[in-house]
Amino acid sequence: MGGCFSKPKPVEVKIEVVLPEKERAKEEMSPNGKASPLVYKVNGTARHYHLEEHPITINPYQNVKDVVEASVCHVKDLENGQMREVDLGCGKALLIKENGDYYAMGHKCPHYGAPLVKGVLSKGRVRCPWHGACFSIGTGDIEDFPGLDSLPKFQVKIEKEKVYIRASKQALLTQRRTKVMAKCISLSNYNISSTNVLIIGAGAAGLVCAETLRQEGFSDRIVMCTMDRHLPYDRPKLSKSMDSHLDQITLRPKEFFRTNDIEVLTETQVAAVDIKNKIAVFKDGFKMDYNKLLIATGNTPKALSCKGKEVENVFNIRTPEDANRVVKLASSKNAVIVGASFLGMEVAAYLTEKAHSVSVVELEEVPFKKFFGEKVGQALMKMFENNRVKFYMQTEVSELREQEGKLKEVVLKSGKVLRADVCVIGIGASPATGFLKQSGINIDSKGFIVVNKMMQTNIPGVFAAGDAVTFPLALRNNKKVNIPHWQMAHMHGRIAALNMLAHGTEISTVPYLWTAVFGKSLRYAGHGEGFDDVVFQGDLDELKFVAFYTKTGDMSWLTGKGS
Repeated sequence: MGGCFSKPKPVEVKIEVVLPEKERAKEEMSPNGKASPLVYKVNGTARHYHLEEHPITINPYQNVKDVVEASVCHVKDLENGQMREVDLGCGKALLIKENGDYYAMGHKCPHYGAPLVKGVLSKGRVRCPWHGACFSIGTGDIEDFPGLDSLPKFQVKIEKEKVYIRASKQALLTQRRTKVMAKCISLSNYNISSTNVLIIGAGAAGLVCAETLRQEGFSDRIVMCTMDRHLPYDRPKLSKSMDSHLDQITLRPKEFFRTNDIEVLTETQVAAVDIKNKIAVFKDGFKMDYNKLLIATGNTPKALSCKGKEVENVFNIRTPEDANRVVKLASSKNAVIVGASFLGMEVAAYLTEKAHSVSVVELEEVPFKKFFGEKVGQALMKMFENNRVKFYMQTEVSELREQEGKLKEVVLKSGKVLRADVCVIGIGASPATGFLKQSGINIDSKGFIVVNKMMQTNIPGVFAAGDAVTFPLALRNNKKVNIPHWQMAHMHGRIAALNMLAHGTEISTVPYLWTAVFGKSLRYAGHGEGFDDVVFQGDLDELKFVAFYTKTGDMSWLTGKGS
């Protein structure tokens, strides 16, 4: 549904870009929203941030040539609760009516460009139809993830039963808005071995934490460190779009970090944390003092323990180079995937059009049995088999055989020998928290960092986020859970940042993940661990269904959707 209904008389709609109230306040006040300058302490030294020293100015109408007006529709053309894409000649906007009021904003989700008109409008928010990102219709701000940017917000005026909207051509072109960020004061005067905020890990959680701090007006030093050689990138694409080059999946360009004074130390590893003295000790012996610490180290993929595990052309997909190399090696060759995990199955699906053969080895009876249940697992397995993927279930790898140092065959415990030119391991992962064992930070029996609803550990000033933590999940009666979802890592990072600034914000988001294989989309909301029954609506055989995962005596629930 898009465009306008035809009327006997021509009507006009004008769209005007306005700065959301929250962002406008940042121009008029100090970054902490008060009339006084912002004060933070670095190792006991107070630093003041005065807005006049680092003015933040945004004027969407500085260039009148950038402004466009267009006719869209009559006020009666849109009912309450409706959304519509409207064409402004040089771009489109999303027009919304809720509770009698009209709103206009960007029409594409900044994450992957999904058409928001196909999403869900509810209680003042629009939710992306593809991956669940959520935006306020009042401000355009992103309120749930994945994604980093908000939507451009356009002002709507009603005159004589006509809707007038005015827009910036640039905003219509980009369809995204990066929130205003504070600048770091006197960066050149800092001691290189001292920072106010240290973030260990540069994935989604670490990056969102750093950005949120700047968006909330934090003006002191922020240092991110990562073992990776690259700036933060879209890790899910490593298995979903394996041919992607680094510049296609980098989350923010180098200039963004420089402009917003977020320092990123690549190829660096923290070996220990001294919580008493607030010191991080790096593997090379370098030490850095911190005031606040975020641990977002993610996980480490599990390796095979069989004979020949060190042969060449066996991969855990951890970097863009890994993914690109696997695709190259698999081209017209034989690929073996060990583990029917999300990563393993996505890799198998991606390689079917490139490899001569694709085989999946899995210990369970069907893929995703613990996650989706046997019936959904069987339906998905059938779809893969119809696309030339061969499964070897209820068995394990006993040996990897080589020829001239390179992988030649994968031998299974069942006795089956598979020809293999490349092998991808996707048998799970463990939290990357070994360096914290003697730190005093609370770690559970599985190695996960235990945090509360504000992403705080048991140590004051130390926060943790992402795949390496367990946290209380509100919709499961605050049961401590580990949810290694891309969306959840974003939210963890934001909550941690807000509570570093003493906002007292608790996490309450609903977990959400997605995958898409062979033209079918699978979306999963909630947390169904321990389910004992599945209720289906729709046609499971056609993979057009909704599944509700329930547990006797538990009123919380999870839903999975295939389409």
